[in-house]
Amino acid sequence: MERKASSPMAPTFLVSAPGKVIVFGEHAAVHGQPAIAAAISLRSYLLVNTLSKSRRTVRLSFRDIGLDHTWDIDTLPWAAFNQPGRRRIYSSPATSLDPVLLAAVKPHVEAAVSPRLSDRERRMHTGSATAFLYLFLSLGSRQSHPAIYTLRSTIPVGAGLGSSASVCVCLSTALLLQTRALSGPHADHQQQQPPEEAKMQIERVNAWAFVGELCIHGRRPSGVDNTVSAYGNATVFRRAHDGGGGGPPTITPLSASFPKLPLLLVDTQQPRSTAEQVERVRMLAEEQPTITESILTTIGQLTTSALEVMSSSSFDSEDDMAIEGLGTLFRVNHGLLVSLGVSHPRLERVRELVDSAGIGWAKLTGAGGGGCAITLFRPTTKDEEMSVLENTLHTEGFRVYKTILGANGVGVLWPAVFHHDSVGGKPGEEINQEKFEKAVGPEGVEQLVGVGVQEKRQGWKFWACTAV
Repeated sequence: MERKASSPMAPTFLVSAPGKVIVFGEHAAVHGQPAIAAAISLRSYLLVNTLSKSRRTVRLSFRDIGLDHTWDIDTLPWAAFNQPGRRRIYSSPATSLDPVLLAAVKPHVEAAVSPRLSDRERRMHTGSATAFLYLFLSLGSRQSHPAIYTLRSTIPVGAGLGSSASVCVCLSTALLLQTRALSGPHADHQQQQPPEEAKMQIERVNAWAFVGELCIHGRRPSGVDNTVSAYGNATVFRRAHDGGGGGPPTITPLSASFPKLPLLLVDTQQPRSTAEQVERVRMLAEEQPTITESILTTIGQLTTSALEVMSSSSFDSEDDMAIEGLGTLFRVNHGLLVSLGVSHPRLERVRELVDSAGIGWAKLTGAGGGGCAITLFRPTTKDEEMSVLENTLHTEGFRVYKTILGANGVGVLWPAVFHHDSVGGKPGEEINQEKFEKAVGPEGVEQLVGVGVQEKRQGWKFWACTAV
């Protein structure tokens, strides 16, 4: 199959993909135990404005991180990407980066993108730009329509919530849509789109998003973040344990029956290093092998129990006893992680405040040592009680986000028009780049185009994929 030519002048459209949290199984997953990662309703949003062919430029604008760069389409290294044996078709994504193609992209990024920024900020910009150009050149052609790709996000960056994977899922979906390599999602996807077709399309999105993640991280990521972002709901992953951290994980998306639960995500604002926390557990395993192995095995058993509870058709998120049982698993999982030495005083303060309020259960999520905590609330929790807790957390310097666990995966709003009365426009009016860029912060983006907490928002469509 040959790469398809770009489509005729397409309407402005939006793509959105969620972030993720680890719900159960942190650190034990590194040592061969299962873990559960779930999509959250904090999301990235990519607005695509197609330009006339006479413009001959492609622009990448990631407003929230200050990245804005334009390339001349005709000067991009198309020859390298069209070499025999290197030209890939949309249905044949890579599982690793081609060093020749990566070398061809680098001159268009390293010397050109945000040259006056600090090293840390530049790495973020050049990683995003490299991922975009590698995907654009792989999936497009010299005849591709000029376009502006504008990204906004409600996901905190660098907090272990899969923000880069969410961006890559948005980019791969948008570019695949532009090359007509995707035919969905349908208006009523559960009835009109055959499950196998939906599965094939979301797998294609996910595979190319993984290529983008390879570009950003400069090493081989696990693939968990992009899989959760593409599929939504939740994913079970388990790494083959070889005694030193393992090979590639087995990643299994779960069905849409995974419960959607309201959560409070708390960012401690405490920087952390995943590598340092993993090394901490590894050293403990060397010093106390029997005890550490017992803790990690128990975390694995707890994760399996949680999966059985949350995936059960009889699980009722409004039932006090069901949530009480899940909350107990939150509490125990956090305690086991504390015993591994991967908590932090700021995380313990979150847990203390939630326990004192008596309205739910908190646990760290991710590597620990800082980062984020998630809080599960009792169904009987009143809005006033939740507001008191949120205000206390704000007062003590935490960032607080209301979110939903088990959120939808990648979605599309085509064309990008308002289907409701909004602070930004009226029904039928186009969501243009100016309105999109001027939305103030995560709250403004959510009000304007969000499908985070408002997952029933009219016009947005999502691929429906059953468990695989």
